Amino acid sequence: MSEQDTKTSAIWGGRFSEGPSAIMEEINASIGFDARLFAVDIQASIAHAKMLGAKGIISDADANSIIEGLGKVEAEIVSGNFKFSRALEDIHMNVEHRLSEIIGVAAGRLHTARSRNDQVATDLKLWVRDALDGIDGAIMGLQKVLIELAAEHAETVLPGFTHLQSAQPISLGHYLLAYVEMLGRDRSRAADCRARLNECPLGSAALAGTSFPIDREMTAAELGFDGPTANSLDSVSDRDFVMEYLSVLSITAVHLSRMAEEIVIWTSEPFGFMRLSDDFSTGSSIMPQKRNPDAAELIRGKSGRIFGALIGMLSVMKGLPLAYGKDMQEDKEPVFDATDTIELSLAAMTGMFAGATFNNKRMKDVAAKGFTTATDLADWLVKELNLPFRDAHHATGSLVKIAEEKGVGLEDLSIDDMQSINPDINKSVFDVLGLENSTKSRTSFGGTAPENVLEQCKAAKKKYL
Repeated sequence: MSEQDTKTSAIWGGRFSEGPSAIMEEINASIGFDARLFAVDIQASIAHAKMLGAKGIISDADANSIIEGLGKVEAEIVSGNFKFSRALEDIHMNVEHRLSEIIGVAAGRLHTARSRNDQVATDLKLWVRDALDGIDGAIMGLQKVLIELAAEHAETVLPGFTHLQSAQPISLGHYLLAYVEMLGRDRSRAADCRARLNECPLGSAALAGTSFPIDREMTAAELGFDGPTANSLDSVSDRDFVMEYLSVLSITAVHLSRMAEEIVIWTSEPFGFMRLSDDFSTGSSIMPQKRNPDAAELIRGKSGRIFGALIGMLSVMKGLPLAYGKDMQEDKEPVFDATDTIELSLAAMTGMFAGATFNNKRMKDVAAKGFTTATDLADWLVKELNLPFRDAHHATGSLVKIAEEKGVGLEDLSIDDMQSINPDINKSVFDVLGLENSTKSRTSFGGTAPENVLEQCKAAKKKYL
């Protein structure tokens, strides 16, 4: 079949006497991006052919010929020897056209009892399902690095911040485990998304189902779905799974962006908490001393691309009547781009933490400033002197003011200074003002005490790895 023949007959059959204009071909064709669906498209077509043969809708000979031919088409694509045609619009028609060249007339029987509407919905579900599995593995890889670092730094003191102001001393391991939990929720959302999308649209045909005696349970099982979708009209109209998938990626991107922001801050000279390896640092074209955390900044920036994919897809779908509209062709590029972006971001974040080193002394020195043990002092007043917490809070604030005026830390105040605010304070108060004592005292479940952190590391390994 010539290229001109494909324009006038292969796609739309006999309905049109002329092929599309160049502009129409340009706006209509999706092969430039949906070629990425080739493996799942062939997988779904093989399942469909098996079912057609098993139900006697096509002969066993034709079914076997189709299955064998599809294997050859896939091998050509994988080897790079397949020639994609824009005139054939999309991956489905490119595969079917090449199949017809390989096996002849039998190829035309493959599309019995299906439409490109249910075909593309099935393909995209299969692709997204595979992508979710890959992303889950990538997130787990980042969690593994963070858990290992957390165990190593269970006793490393870090200033904990609220409003980016020094608040309380915490364990660096505790900080790292906070992101492990965030990422765990991302994996949970991904699992929920995967479970919800795992129904098979194949066999819904264009929108109304088919009069052929197909077995949708068979194709669903063959493709690893939990079962077929319940309503043919909804099946070809549904892109909820795309929007949910992009939402999962967007929330994950938020977490990666927050991590990236902290890396940017921590690696800056005023903080100096963290140093990235040379592999994940760049220099300046004019300032030879610079070590820029560009990978972190790019992760922070790329989150916007993923958010944009979600907003774009929501906008595409918001006004569409049932069933299929060509607008829905716009689902694939944002899915592919967001997937590539999150995978790269996860790989870069994992690499940054895997090669990072921490300046323990600098973190401890900063934690010692800013009166970060003030809450420990207030708690001591409650526990030892039986003061109401609000009174203890006020007394501690007065002591902070004295220390601030003297330019010293709380631990450097004299007992006379302490007793000037409350005469019942005794020297044992100084036991709670040390950084290590402060972190060790936070033994409530989920707290920052080093012994807690080590137990949390064990629990996280069991839960996530």
